[in-house]
Amino acid sequence: MSEPGGHHVEVVAPHSPPLAVDDHGNALVSFTPGSEDKPPSDAPLPVALVALWHGNRVLMAFNRFRQVWELPGGRIDPGETPRQAAARELLEETNHVPDGQLRFVGFASFTLAPVQRAEYGALFVGQAAGVSRSFGPNDEVAAIRWWDLRESLPGRLQPLDACLAKLSRNTPTSTRHGAAEG
Repeated sequence: MSEPGGHHVEVVAPHSPPLAVDDHGNALVSFTPGSEDKPPSDAPLPVALVALWHGNRVLMAFNRFRQVWELPGGRIDPGETPRQAAARELLEETNHVPDGQLRFVGFASFTLAPVQRAEYGALFVGQAAGVSRSFGPNDEVAAIRWWDLRESLPGRLQPLDACLAKLSRNTPTSTRHGAAEG
């Protein structure tokens, strides 16, 4: 843009506030629906998360180390796809499997404290035909709950994961190759 007199003025859009921030300063900066086969390339993608739904409730896991309710998920192992990691983590942490294939929802952009490191997480969604009774506490997860997005959970709720759970319910899902489902 030019001012009178020919001087160039750069217009910078205001920076959007994060979608959610936790008590450690970690932020969910944005969420981008898209193709699973086209991950962002401007930061690493080390994490895959799952929002497993049964009716109007999403499965939450109480992490022993962080002492917080969060979506099942975790690190993507070397040679593993985000989809494979999501399914593996869901089973390892909760002893649940989806009814059918997990569907890709999008990429979550995080800024992690204290060094403000940027990274992405792949978010998948699935449906549970029934509620498994075979969960047993393990080294990582002390308990699981089906959460309706409104009720209070006993203990702390990870606000980044709560936001992603809400987004997973309201965001159109896509197939492996990004085509919209009907």
